[in-house]
Amino acid sequence: MPRVKDPRALVGHETRDDAAVYQLSATEAIVESVDFFTPVVDDPYWFGRIAAANAFSDIWAMGGRPIFALNLVAFPVKDLPMEVLAEILRGGSEAAALAGAPILGGHSIEDPEPKYGMAVTGLVHPDRILRNVGARPGDQLLLTKPLGSGIIATAIKRGIATPEQIAEATAVMAALNRAAGEVLAASGAVSALTDITGFGLLGHAWEMAGGSHALLRIDAAAVPVQDGVLALAERDVVPGGTKANLDWVTPHVKFAASIGRPAQLVLADAQTNGGLLAAVAPDRLEAVLRLLVDQGVEAVHVGEVLEAPSGGSLEVA
Repeated sequence: MPRVKDPRALVGHETRDDAAVYQLSATEAIVESVDFFTPVVDDPYWFGRIAAANAFSDIWAMGGRPIFALNLVAFPVKDLPMEVLAEILRGGSEAAALAGAPILGGHSIEDPEPKYGMAVTGLVHPDRILRNVGARPGDQLLLTKPLGSGIIATAIKRGIATPEQIAEATAVMAALNRAAGEVLAASGAVSALTDITGFGLLGHAWEMAGGSHALLRIDAAAVPVQDGVLALAERDVVPGGTKANLDWVTPHVKFAASIGRPAQLVLADAQTNGGLLAAVAPDRLEAVLRLLVDQGVEAVHVGEVLEAPSGGSLEVA
């Protein structure tokens, strides 16, 4: 795609950021994102909740506030009852209500496979945009959700996920990143921010490292993981996208000898509405963690940012 030269286009596609940002005035800019996908759980209501929560996440990952959304729907009207679609839309509507942004319309098509998501519009002050680049040496890395939803979604498709795993993964994926995003945006302590979605923790961390020309060191033992996920990875219950993520990012990662392939796959697992990864000023780390905990966000300190000899890279210890 050609590079956009409009000075009002504050964030485009060049750094693979979470959303586009376009300046309207000295104090307001539009944050715009779109996302949709096929079902990751069997329950249509929770599929709707999860897909909507995932779409809203990109606005909070930019430091913005969502103001409204549009539905995107693909549905096999000849093969599935319309009650299924009604439940998907009900889930999306309830997620939007929790996000504080109304759904004002949308678009639908007939399709052999159900798909659902949203285009979300938000606002941010041009001077307060948070991007997936800009991490500075000394910053500490925080992660706000456990990994593993992609692997559990694969276990669901294969009929081997336990009820407990399904319940935990559904709750994690459906949980809005609103509280975490609002705390991090208001803290003034964040130099870089992104949400962990399709490229997994390693992929999105590599984007942050490369765009920031920094070395991100991740403590694998500190990274929260949903119950039973590592055991599933050891049995190769892993989505193809997760394996592709690991293949893509491996040339840029130095793994400790103790980090075997199953653990590497978990760290690269493609997430749906995963948590936020934030680079936080070291002198504000404890204060930000307390603010997140006060808002019910179980944030974890998972690593640090160091100087890189050239370009950017990752280390996993």
